[in-house]
Amino acid sequence: MKAYLIHILTGHMMLLFILFIVCGGFFGLYVLTAILAAILGILIYYANVKLTKNNLVSFLITLGVLFFMRDYIAARAQLVTFILFIMEVFFIEKFLETKYKRYAIGLIIIPIIIANVHAAVWWFYFILYLPYIAEYLISLMGNLDLLVLNTKIKSLNKKILKEESASEIEKTKETIKKLETKKTDREIKKTKFKENAYKIKVAKNNNTKWLILILVICLLTGLITPVFGEPYTHIIRLMSGNTTQFINEHQPLTLINNIEFMSILLLYILILMFTDTKIKLSDLLMTAGLLLLALKTRRQVSMFLLIGTIIFNRLICTLLAKYDRDGCRKLTRLMTTFVGRIITIIIVFLLGFAIINDKLDDSFLEKGAYPIEAANYIKENLDLENIRLYNEYNYGSYLVFSDIPVFIDSRADLYTPQFNGNRDIFSDFIDTNNIGVYYEETMGKYDITHVLLYKGAKLTMFLSRDKNYKEIYSDDFFVIYERGK
Repeated sequence: MKAYLIHILTGHMMLLFILFIVCGGFFGLYVLTAILAAILGILIYYANVKLTKNNLVSFLITLGVLFFMRDYIAARAQLVTFILFIMEVFFIEKFLETKYKRYAIGLIIIPIIIANVHAAVWWFYFILYLPYIAEYLISLMGNLDLLVLNTKIKSLNKKILKEESASEIEKTKETIKKLETKKTDREIKKTKFKENAYKIKVAKNNNTKWLILILVICLLTGLITPVFGEPYTHIIRLMSGNTTQFINEHQPLTLINNIEFMSILLLYILILMFTDTKIKLSDLLMTAGLLLLALKTRRQVSMFLLIGTIIFNRLICTLLAKYDRDGCRKLTRLMTTFVGRIITIIIVFLLGFAIINDKLDDSFLEKGAYPIEAANYIKENLDLENIRLYNEYNYGSYLVFSDIPVFIDSRADLYTPQFNGNRDIFSDFIDTNNIGVYYEETMGKYDITHVLLYKGAKLTMFLSRDKNYKEIYSDDFFVIYERGK
């Protein structure tokens, strides 16, 4: 038995190492991103194993979600919040199960980190509490009649202590007896109903009231930031701006254009509709809420995939426990043998190759996408302290990386009135770039000295004919104009 446990443990260490390789992608490229991605993969696996007690299914689902989330694993703040959100759900589940203080402390620390790392998703931290609280409140409402009966029985018992008439005491005892019989009957009916519930399981967890207290405490963590109150107002200002209607990741999800997501959703539906697998009410509410968010804005597909791993894992494990418990156990043992490990490594590396195959020939920086030579020209020939450059949205980030002051970059929200005083730079850029307004009005408004554009941009055609704009640089992809005074 001891040897078998060591064998399994060794196998798990190998699997975790493989996860690091798959998530990390290229060695030496985006090292921090690779490390964070590896941590994310290991945490997804760990959380699933601890919550479902099934190593095999957890491992396979972890590989699957990493594959489907490959486009979201990038050098962005969201990678940190992915890690924090999977930890949050794990801590909530374990706190409800055990009520250990360490999970409560973890739940309080997480929103502090989010508030200081990625304030735009701070409120999402609290949204993940809602399914658990909703299930608790619904379970309380389902037991409301029992609470009323208990209250009546307690009241009558107190009345007996104060009553002096023997006949009245006897009547009261008869009433109590009837109420207790009624209470017992209802308890039996409710128990049978829960046991025979067709699809949805509603469980009352008394630890949820302490979870609500943690939620209230966490609402104050938004004050622990360098910019006072920023987490409370950031998302409101972001949504009240006009950037979301232009940015691709904020657009609604079209299922027909996302076959992978549609396939995952279909699996959920097939399991729930065509098997007798039951789902916890909190899991159903979580899935429905995340699905609604994903359909409303495609960037939330990542959250559906991330949090959905635990729910999907539970459904699969319930299904296997009912129909093929021994088969899953035998396959787990097989995978921890020497041959099993070799097969596992081959599968994982094939999956890893499928993930990175289309990126193997990618350049770190493409000259057609970023003004590499143009940026070098600006730094070598122009006064960076006094230049006021007009540039386009997509390559502003590269200019910032090159320490060149920009008109706009991909942090679109910073260029709206909500985050930039009263200046609506984002709208001015959209209107100018699409020739919705006379370009000279914008150039004069911001006292622009130089303009950097794609050669194929609409605005390039106009500036090339304007005598007030002198072409001072040109390559195969970009052109720089100097604006006259």
